[in-house]
Amino acid sequence: MTRTIALKALRPGLPKVAAAVAENFDRYIVTKRGNPVMVLMSPEDYEGLIETIEILSDRSALKRIRQARKEAKAGKTVSLEALRRRLERV
Repeated sequence: MTRTIALKALRPGLPKVAAAVAENFDRYIVTKRGNPVMVLMSPEDYEGLIETIEILSDRSALKRIRQARKEAKAGKTVSLEALRRRLERV
């Protein structure tokens, strides 16, 4: 969940905000005089966001994702057991 908090309110509430970010993956947009100045999020959330951006900027990765979606829609899937058998042969 993304919440907005004023910088003035953040100072005394920082321990609670930090706990919400760490435990619930909440995000906070911090404002100063009504204008956004920063975003608070967990390191895991941040890393996931960066990884998503990197994948979406890789044309070959996007092409493979689109192809995989088409194959899945067409029913060209492999069961978990079949995948395990294939991996055991490797």
